[in-house]
This record gives sequence, structure tokens and C-alpha cells, in this order.
Amino acid sequence: MKALVKHLGVADYAKTYAAMQAFTKERDTNTVDEIWVLEHPPVFTLGLAGDSSNLHSPSNQIPMVQVDRGGEITYHGPGQLVVYLLLDLKRLGIYVKELVFRIEQALIDTLSEFGVKAERKVGAPGIYIAEQEQMPREWIGAKVAALGLKVSKSCSYHGLALNVATDLEAFGRIHPCGYEGLKTVDMQTLGIKDNIDRISQVLLQHLQKHLMLDGLNELDNTR
Repeated sequence: MKALVKHLGVADYAKTYAAMQAFTKERDTNTVDEIWVLEHPPVFTLGLAGDSSNLHSPSNQIPMVQVDRGGEITYHGPGQLVVYLLLDLKRLGIYVKELVFRIEQALIDTLSEFGVKAERKVGAPGIYIAEQEQMPREWIGAKVAALGLKVSKSCSYHGLALNVATDLEAFGRIHPCGYEGLKTVDMQTLGIKDNIDRISQVLLQHLQKHLMLDGLNELDNTR
């Protein structure tokens, strides 16, 4: 299967959210899948099952947007690699649970390439720092990537967010994914100095492999 990768730079969350919804509503069985790679200005997003009280320390500078993905509250901001997956699951021959598993594996494999062992946690979608040598104890079990998806007409949108060089203070204003006391970390804090463009290239390679996409045609919309 083919997919078109669009690099969107720093993109307004509300406009991007509306564009994802419109793309999914208007697509048909011949529409080429798309993968959007971007960053957002600071924003909190609250999923369908979310409890707004999990934003325990609101900020006048950071808005909160209610959205139609699964999951709880999370934060998006500069230095966080966001990848939206607009895929026809029926055409790919997979269900949403399998999609989640494959996205998680792509993230685990990506982090492994940069020397970080990461893992899943049952009942807590996302990717977490695993027990490993030469890793500060405070970051074992910390969340480094989040997932949230919506499926409509067998087509997915929303996607994943990997913390590369992110404002961790903003995560301190929420109970990430509804879990009080859950620590959040980024790759920079773990000592990884590669820039977000390099990390996105590696992640896209692993997504291509795990999602059985035999060709990613890239389009740079940031210029």
C-alpha cells in the first residue's frame, strides 16, 4: 500500500483537527492514505472519555480542546513529534487493536535505535521507559510517547506523539492520560541530542515496516 507523507511544520491544533475530520469524511475507497508529520503550538487535548479535572493546574497561555479521539488528557507543544495516521484499515486488512500494537512497536523500535529500551503497559496506551542499565531511576516507568485514535468508516485519524525536546513543565499541569503522579519524559532529558527531523525519519521507517506501507511519498508543506 502507498501513503503520502506530509510534513506540516508547526501547525495550529484546531485547524489540523478540522482538516483530519474533513479528510476522513470526504475520502473514499480510492483515496490514498496520508501520514501527517508536525508539531503543535502549546495545547491540551481531552479525549472522549476524558475528565476535565485532570487538568489540575490550568494555564491562561495554553488552551484546552475537547476532541473525538479515545483516551484522556494530554499535552502537545513544540519539540514534540506528532504523527497523524489517516489510514484505510479495511484496505490494510487490520483492526484498531492491531493498529495500536503496530504503532507502539514502531515507537519501541525507534527508541531502541537511539539506545533507549521502552515498553508497553497493559491498560495504559502509550510507551514507557523500561528497566535498563545506565538509566536514572527517576525515569524508569515514565511516559515518553502517547497514542490516541479515532476510527470512522474503517478509517483512522489522530495518531501518536513522541516527546523529543518538550516542555515537561506543561505535563506537570495535568494527570497524563488520567493517571495522577505519572511522570513524563522526553528524549532530550534522556541524553539523546539528535534533532526532531532525524528522529522523525527513523520513526517513519519503522511505521512503514509495521503498517505494511510499501512506499512513502513525501511532500514538504512547510515551505
